[in-house]
Amino acid sequence: MSMTIRGTRRSLRSVARQGVLALAALAGLAAHAPATLAAADFPAKPIEFWIPFPPGGPTDGSLRTLVAAAGKELNQRVVPINKPGAGATLAAQVMSQTAAPNGYTLSMVASNIFRMPHLQKTPYDPLKDFTYIIGLTNYRYGLVVRADAPWKTLEEFLAHAKANPGKVTYGAVGIGSSGHISMEKLGKATGAKFTFVPYKGGSEEMMALLGGDIDAVLDPGWGQYAVAGKVRPLAIVGDARFPRFKDVPTLKERGYDITASSLVGIVGPKGMDPAVVKALHDAFYKASQDPAYLRSLEAIDLEQVHLSSEAYAKFAAEQYERERAVVRQLDIRF
Repeated sequence: MSMTIRGTRRSLRSVARQGVLALAALAGLAAHAPATLAAADFPAKPIEFWIPFPPGGPTDGSLRTLVAAAGKELNQRVVPINKPGAGATLAAQVMSQTAAPNGYTLSMVASNIFRMPHLQKTPYDPLKDFTYIIGLTNYRYGLVVRADAPWKTLEEFLAHAKANPGKVTYGAVGIGSSGHISMEKLGKATGAKFTFVPYKGGSEEMMALLGGDIDAVLDPGWGQYAVAGKVRPLAIVGDARFPRFKDVPTLKERGYDITASSLVGIVGPKGMDPAVVKALHDAFYKASQDPAYLRSLEAIDLEQVHLSSEAYAKFAAEQYERERAVVRQLDIRF
């Protein structure tokens, strides 16, 4: 009889343990259920898309075309919101600190997001504070002056700058931007001293150039002004000449091993649900094939690329280290 009782007790304890484990498993499922359901219903409301430039510039216009197409793919509005500042990193900075990781707040970023932490203290870590969704395009850079400027060639421009240290002014979008860094490299390579004037966006710097406030611009987005005869490109700051401006040489062709490119992509806050990330990636990838968007890229000489979420995250880690090396080489800090 005693053996039967002890066996029954052991059996009851085993059943109790199984019950506890089952309840724990159910509790775990319940904890994940809201996120899973939210991902399945995504998007259930409009998505904010933060643009780190003022309205009216070339990138702003292209991105607005993209988000309109993405909204159709998602069957939900994607609302563009301009948040310029901090060398075109303010939008991503604020998003990383304030937005919930639910996919309803996104930001466009370029490669300067990886450079700024090496130049100054930043409130974000690009390797920890973002979810990388998709890489979309590459900025292509050029050095331009007004059409009525006295310099017809790069050599004339550099000779004037060397003869007049600090008197030649140039603009680029923000301190530490690819345009700023490239002009610093050019100055170091040639012995010329330029005065840098930072702007919040491409439209502002081009208006400053056309209005005579600065002498030159080193940035993307000037193609329409060149076609209209308002600016004169002196050099392409890349590995190859632009398809639309085949007569304009690269800096490399002129003996300066200086190139600039900047990957444009979309990020969200850290910790996003992978299912939401995939939904956003797929929608923006399809939107990037939209004919109106492709025409907008061609109009501002942007190169279309595609990086998956995984490839974009890998690129981010590698670019962060590349930017560290560039900043050390130039010995620049702000």
